[in-house]
Amino acid sequence: MNTIADPAVPADPGRRIWLRHGLGVSINASMTASLTASLTASLAGSLTATITAPVSAALSAQPEDGKRLIVIMLRGALDGLSAVVPYTEANYYKLRPTIAVPQPGEAGGALDLDGRFGLHPSLAMLMPYFRDGRLGFVHAAGSPDPTRSHFDAQDYMESGTPGRKATGDGWLNRLLGALDYESLRLRAINVGPVMPRIFAGAAPIATIASGDAASRPTAIDQPAINAAFGKLYQGDDAMSLAFREATATRKEIVAGLSGSDEQADNGAISLRGFAQDAARLGGLLRRDARAHIGFIAVGGWDTHVNQGSATGQLANKLGLLGDGLVALAKSLGERFAETTIVVMSEFGRTVRQNGNGGTDHGHGNLIWLLGGAVNGSAVHGTWPGRDESALYEGRDLAVTTDFRLVLADILQRQFKLSESKLAQVLPGLPKATLNWSALRS
Repeated sequence: MNTIADPAVPADPGRRIWLRHGLGVSINASMTASLTASLTASLAGSLTATITAPVSAALSAQPEDGKRLIVIMLRGALDGLSAVVPYTEANYYKLRPTIAVPQPGEAGGALDLDGRFGLHPSLAMLMPYFRDGRLGFVHAAGSPDPTRSHFDAQDYMESGTPGRKATGDGWLNRLLGALDYESLRLRAINVGPVMPRIFAGAAPIATIASGDAASRPTAIDQPAINAAFGKLYQGDDAMSLAFREATATRKEIVAGLSGSDEQADNGAISLRGFAQDAARLGGLLRRDARAHIGFIAVGGWDTHVNQGSATGQLANKLGLLGDGLVALAKSLGERFAETTIVVMSEFGRTVRQNGNGGTDHGHGNLIWLLGGAVNGSAVHGTWPGRDESALYEGRDLAVTTDFRLVLADILQRQFKLSESKLAQVLPGLPKATLNWSALRS
């Protein structure tokens, strides 16, 4: 039996009650005096639903006003200098003699973006989005914290508080609390086997498993077993209410996924790995008017060895990422116009290649912005250059744009957050402002 648990379970046994049943059901309920019952239910590894609202109607039929935000975290530290190449800088080619992506016009060369930067050729499927203004980048962006630890850097980027390990919740969860929705049921959806740090907190989150397991029937879906558990939890106590809420949420999610394969077959949407998960998430956000926030984490970007150049390990990964982003955009349908997709990684990689044909943990990196309202067709940010004197600690691309400033600009323009609400979501936000905007006004 697969059990999905919150990795940060409070030690106080009075706040968390764990029940493990046979038949593929695991429930974690947090009880409070006001019956804000928070449930994390894993139904045979297929769905985790953290619920606080009472059981409501099935999939919403009426559209609701509001924008959508999807965050994609590239865990392992993507080499942003290979994804968006500073091809006019001689030092780029000097410090990366075997892994630098060639200049536009050369064999395997970068795809020119603006006369200064070029897109990796494996991401050619994204060029139409860049040309029509729906894709842009922020270079030399990242966290101001100097850590080169994957764990710490991801923690800071997902908590939204660089350098502060004591922050208990994630900034996407705080965003849900700041938006003042009447109901938080199915407002946020995570794709993956565990609840990520970015969603830690009090607001309810629905999680679907990755790949085919997302909609695979489980033991609890069998009528007899479901009826047995229904009898066991038919009371009005908090645990019974929580169990019924979780099973109802699972039914709604699975129902929402039922049309995913048909949507994927209607066009050139890949069904492998990330592209499959991205298309499912996009389909859910398109079909259910309540779903406004999404998150996917994609691993495998720690390219210490044999990174490659225009071809090779990283090129293959970038191709899969590009396919997934296109799948996500297409699956959103008409919702793409009101959706902002932010792609981030915990830090960049060293400017100089290492002795194994790869790169090591760095500092400044790349933020991707995709969506109907993004200020695209541009590589934003202040470029520090790659001369030796401009490198952070003599080895890395410097951070000239704090990732929180990019997020703040998006949240204010997308969700119209007030200054006080923004401070709630991103406490300690620097006072600096961008001289460009992430979204079109």
